[in-house]
Amino acid sequence: MSRYITIAAAQLGPIEKDHSRESVVERLIAMLHQAATSNCELVVFPELALTTFFPRWYTEELSAHDHYYETSMPSEQTQPLFDEAKRLGIGFALGYAELTEPDVHGLQHRFNTTVLVERDGTIVGKYRKVHIPGHEDDEPWRPFQHLERRYFEESNEGFGVHRAFDGIVGMATCNDRRWPETYREMGLQGVELIMIGYNTPIHYAPDPGQNALQGFHNHLCMQAGAYQNGTWVVGVAKGGVEAGVESLAQSCIIAPSGQIVAQATTTGDEVITARCDLDKCKDFKETLFNFDRYRRPEVYQRITSQKGVIEPPENIPS
Repeated sequence: MSRYITIAAAQLGPIEKDHSRESVVERLIAMLHQAATSNCELVVFPELALTTFFPRWYTEELSAHDHYYETSMPSEQTQPLFDEAKRLGIGFALGYAELTEPDVHGLQHRFNTTVLVERDGTIVGKYRKVHIPGHEDDEPWRPFQHLERRYFEESNEGFGVHRAFDGIVGMATCNDRRWPETYREMGLQGVELIMIGYNTPIHYAPDPGQNALQGFHNHLCMQAGAYQNGTWVVGVAKGGVEAGVESLAQSCIIAPSGQIVAQATTTGDEVITARCDLDKCKDFKETLFNFDRYRRPEVYQRITSQKGVIEPPENIPS
């Protein structure tokens, strides 16, 4: 038995500071139309798909960046995307910066968010990024900054999954893909498809020696997560040179075997597709990675009880 869904990874090229939301949405709609020619039912867009990657600039006041955030979804500018997707019968996942309504204490919260929309236009759910990389304070020594920890809060909502697109699906964002716990949390809920958008600069200021490995590490973590949890993974970039910063592309669709079945070949706007059999997940969930039979949570206590590294005591000569 097979449950096929044709999925598109809609990679974006650069979005500059002066690009309007309307012009970006036009690009997203153009990719929807391209996906429709391949009979796609789901299109996955990148992290922060509506704006330039604004955490590369420091502002004294957080609110000085508020124009990059969405206060509702859909908004007036993004409604055409929702309308066209519904007309085409295509669902989508869209990453954006979210500024919440004031809470009971009058505080607004800033999250790096992805919304998932079904083929009929209904919102399935939202995911807010858990693993926030970078730094909080101005570090002018860097060639460009990575101030995600200043402009976004860490979400404590975890890694939920949803019954949608005739399967069990989940979401993650950028740095989340590097942490095995991301995939295992969803794997323990039977996930069959994980959608991951990313904006990854090729230059890594704390250790430039890793620059040449960015593409390798990008695929390594997603392929391992797919294989070790028996799930499809769709990784989608905003790549190219944006505001003078070169970012990784290499968007891909990965099978539950860990094999890449489709990969982008450019650094600009590009749609890649794959016909994915969700039932192939069983090949791994019911054999090598039969969690119920083989997992040993009783010996994994450090994973949830300890945050940083605790080394063993030094050997003291007798």
